[in-house]
Amino acid sequence: MPEQSVSTSVPTSFSIREILDRALAGKRLDTADAVALIECSDDDLPTVMKAASLLRDQGKGRDVSYSRKVFLPVTNLCRDRCTYCTFRKDPNDPGAWTMMLDEIAAWSRRGAELGCKEALMCLGDKPELAFKEYRATLQSLGVGSTIDYVGQACATALEQGLLPHTNAGIMSRAEMAVLRPLNVSMGLMLESISPRLRQRGGAHQWAPDKDPAVRLRMIDEAGELRIPFTTGILIGIGDTPAERAQSLSAIRDSHERYGHIQEVIIQNFRAKPEIPLADAPEPDRFDMARAIATARLLLGPEMNVQAPPNLSPHEIELFLDAGINDWGGISPLSKDYVNPEAPWPHLAALADRCAQAGFHLIQRLAIYPDYINDEWVDPAMMPHIDRLAGQLSAEV
Repeated sequence: MPEQSVSTSVPTSFSIREILDRALAGKRLDTADAVALIECSDDDLPTVMKAASLLRDQGKGRDVSYSRKVFLPVTNLCRDRCTYCTFRKDPNDPGAWTMMLDEIAAWSRRGAELGCKEALMCLGDKPELAFKEYRATLQSLGVGSTIDYVGQACATALEQGLLPHTNAGIMSRAEMAVLRPLNVSMGLMLESISPRLRQRGGAHQWAPDKDPAVRLRMIDEAGELRIPFTTGILIGIGDTPAERAQSLSAIRDSHERYGHIQEVIIQNFRAKPEIPLADAPEPDRFDMARAIATARLLLGPEMNVQAPPNLSPHEIELFLDAGINDWGGISPLSKDYVNPEAPWPHLAALADRCAQAGFHLIQRLAIYPDYINDEWVDPAMMPHIDRLAGQLSAEV
């Protein structure tokens, strides 16, 4: 790859300029480089973003994608108690639910009618380990575990014409192997590599499944199983900028071992009145821009880097300038049950804003094109993928 120097009228420190020139020349950045980028000064940030945008254009051009999905909250019962979560419930809480298969079928069918192609299976971590009431529910459904039930849910969504993508929290290698023939991709947010967040007073103190080593092991095991995988970081939950860079480096290292990370999400914490972190400061727009640009420069031109548009509706143009090429899943049917206060953008309005910024909004599947082959897809899934891929066009 030919070297490109960053040209800008904004003064840039020598060390930052040297890192950017190496990134644009296709050289591998190390964790120290990533920390320097994410901790860059306000004066350096425009130059960092410009380099990230250039690198994105090298690999992805000016198309920015999204997946039209149905968000299926299979169960919101969860054994973890993260201090920023409004999704999880105990069995006796108002709003606690477990979706029945007829509901999953009805939602999936309606989503397919609205042009959706992805069924996002989202649920709490291992609720059967915490709640006897839920164990009784599983027994009444004729299954032995949550993962067994998720498998039935995936099969139901497939029957209605959607491609499942499962985000079920921590799964064992054996559990992922069971779900692989029923999913085109799976996911688990690393969130943060910082063990501090598991300590007393940390956001993950009461969340055993948020142990970074446990999450990294699952991400690696997904690679061993040849599962196209989505992961990412959640910023603003007590993590430092340096820890964000270290988390991105850990994701990059796993991808270098297995080649399975199809997209990396940069997600911002949003404060809500009903959570313990209600008064915690949210990351600002420039915190997000630094993290996005660092992700792009560290992960390279071919990685798909995503930021949720419903969590930052006023920052569409900034995030494009910082180097993203994907907006993630957007649903015309179901709300974002993890952030229910944040509505999805209207696709026509999003396409218009992208166009005004010089980008073309396109629709994609829950599996990216590079992974649609015999190595990454179970043979039983290929007819479903081929059918829906044939429906895709440049129209949003």
